[in-house]
Amino acid sequence: MSENCFHCGQGIEKERILFDEKTFCCNGCKSVYEILNTNNLSNFYELNKGAGIRPNDENSTQFDYLDTPEIFEKITDFSEGNTSLVTFKIPVIHCSSCIWLLESLHTLNKYIKYSQVNFTRKTLQISFNHNDLKLSELANFLTNLGYKPVISLETAEKNVDHLDKSLLVKFAIAGFAFGNGMFLAFPEYVGGEDYWMEHYKGLFRVLMFLLACPVVFYSASDYYKSAWYGLKNKIVNIDVPIVLGIFVLFGRSIYEVATGYGPGYFDTLCGLLFFMLMGKLFQKRTYSALSYDRDYKSFYPIAVTKVDFEGKQENILLSEVKVGDRILVRNQEIIPVDAILINGEGNIDNSFITGESESISKQPGDKIFAGGKQIGSSLELEVIKNVDQSYLTQLWNKEAFKKHETGLDTLTNSVSKYFTFIILGIALISAIYWSFIDLEKMFQVVSAILIIACPCALALSAPFTFGHIMRILGRNKFYVKDTLTIEKIAKLDTIVFDKTGTITHRKKSNIKYEGSEINEFDQLNIKTLLKNSNHPLSKSLYEFIEVNDDYFPVENFVEISGKGYEANVRGNMYKIGSARYNNQEPKNLETAVYISKNDQFVGKFIFKNEYRPQLKNLFTKLTLYKIFILSGDNSSEENQLKELIPGYEGMAFNQSPEDKLNYIKNLQDQHMKVAMLGDGLNDAGALKQSNVGIAIADDTNSFTPSSDVIMNGEKVVTLDNYLNVCKGSITIVKMTFIISFLYNIVGLSYAVTGHMHPLFAAIIMPISSITVVTFTTVSTWVLGRKYFKKQA
Repeated sequence: MSENCFHCGQGIEKERILFDEKTFCCNGCKSVYEILNTNNLSNFYELNKGAGIRPNDENSTQFDYLDTPEIFEKITDFSEGNTSLVTFKIPVIHCSSCIWLLESLHTLNKYIKYSQVNFTRKTLQISFNHNDLKLSELANFLTNLGYKPVISLETAEKNVDHLDKSLLVKFAIAGFAFGNGMFLAFPEYVGGEDYWMEHYKGLFRVLMFLLACPVVFYSASDYYKSAWYGLKNKIVNIDVPIVLGIFVLFGRSIYEVATGYGPGYFDTLCGLLFFMLMGKLFQKRTYSALSYDRDYKSFYPIAVTKVDFEGKQENILLSEVKVGDRILVRNQEIIPVDAILINGEGNIDNSFITGESESISKQPGDKIFAGGKQIGSSLELEVIKNVDQSYLTQLWNKEAFKKHETGLDTLTNSVSKYFTFIILGIALISAIYWSFIDLEKMFQVVSAILIIACPCALALSAPFTFGHIMRILGRNKFYVKDTLTIEKIAKLDTIVFDKTGTITHRKKSNIKYEGSEINEFDQLNIKTLLKNSNHPLSKSLYEFIEVNDDYFPVENFVEISGKGYEANVRGNMYKIGSARYNNQEPKNLETAVYISKNDQFVGKFIFKNEYRPQLKNLFTKLTLYKIFILSGDNSSEENQLKELIPGYEGMAFNQSPEDKLNYIKNLQDQHMKVAMLGDGLNDAGALKQSNVGIAIADDTNSFTPSSDVIMNGEKVVTLDNYLNVCKGSITIVKMTFIISFLYNIVGLSYAVTGHMHPLFAAIIMPISSITVVTFTTVSTWVLGRKYFKKQA
């Protein structure tokens, strides 16, 4: 039976460290336990079961390049005297114990002055003495603690999205003016023949006008811009009638105050804008911890090791690499440019690009594409393309990545287009009619019509509904980029699934053994040998073999990249690897690991993808959608997929990233509204090309390609619930439109007949808005409970 680490609770795979009569899986977990124990916090494990964080079990990245002056300057935020300030991205920060430990670094290393965690962004800012502690040593120090910093082109450029505070300021100004305006207007609402009120009412009215000015000219400025943008694009969007209503309400108020006719409606105007800006703030609630827009900078290293013809090594910025340069790529490092292999035996893991875990063997003279990861000995490569011209980065030059959403084709704008013309028509007919009967009455009627018909309730319905829906979806691990995406999801008629990592588990496989029986003695030896390999198939096989993982001495270990490895364990020589490495004939369309003992073939372990549970049930519920399957893998599991998805429309295998993008484009050319579900960089183009790109991530803090939605992998089998919630939200918005229209119909019927004073119209308007907000809050809660009983 496998042991579990005392700190993080995960199974022990490689290292087995004994300390204080407890077992740990790595130095990181042991270090955290030591710190907690030293500070008399050992009861932490009783209070917080399963606490701890597992450091990356891959070999540590070489951080020496961080000490190169140009790179040091690019990475650090500030450096003067003997003090430097640096911000590292630490994706594995996940709980309060992580924060406590990382903010206590100064107690562990005397050269660290202070450290501060931003939990939402998963970043750690450290102030340190760079004369006594090198930046590379600091990075290694964090890695050894179990918190390996991610340093890439993206993190080095420090393009942090700062919170736009302008909307918050506009909201605050509107709230201040609304509150104070109501206070100043209250005496006139109460009425009476009070001498003091009669004497100062002119001053109160001027003060209300002054309070309303910044609200009308600053707080409402986004509505003016949006209305103008819509008109420029020949679209009458929802903000056009809102702007018209604001101007009429403000103009009518100025007229009443200037002529002494009345107090105007400045308080009502400020109140309406306050509620509408509240809706905007609610709508703009985003998941800042997630990154929806990603490109190659997110995983490319910031620097590479350049090798001259004399063998001298130099760390340079990746942006300085030129065609013809020779670079060194070490074990577990990403290859950042298209290159030719000069020296070394390449064993390239392209899973990051293709989604498949199979490693490709490369010999000197072979071409290697950017994005692959070397597993094994160091390679010397000659650059044949610049970073921005490599195969993968060309994906981001596709038209799909340059698409810009205008946001003008929303449901609200479609309705408001007709609404505006109808209201203007009613106002014009009423003006003509009343001009012949009572000219003074005409202005009152037209004002009442335009005030009562201001579609504020209409404008509030979508932001509040979609804001609630985004919150409900987020609680259920379906993170939507913006509210426009919810509308696009509701219009879908086609869903394309990537196979590997999306409908299959990325790290799980079904393993079947074929061959002669392996006794426990040999199983123990084979498991010992498997522990020495970083290959993904070896790791899976190590977990699959269920015997005690006692470690025996391994002698004469030899590994041949792309083929396999062999060694002597307890007097027997074992070979683990490909078919030909074990003198066997490979079988087409089969992924298998072959094993020999003392040059005698024993058997093979056949790997098949493990599909997520309840998939068949999901596909029976998606009958309203056309289903397609894409895969970069071969067609070995085609029959299994056909059985799993009886109603599929099409399947395609051996698809390159560009093939997937073009496949989506062809479906769209047939007027289909396409959603693409994918998990790897190979899906990036297809995700961006699709109407809705859904990136699948079992860990939302890890790399996900550019997308509209980030979805937790375990939730894929309940995709139908998320689609139904998005469709239901559109129904709720339509119902709120009906409520808004009913208010308008009743109000307009009184206004056009001259029976409604503008003051009464100004009071009715906020009541309709409050009704809509209340209705949408309750109805979205009911919708959420219907599909997500625990997290609505």
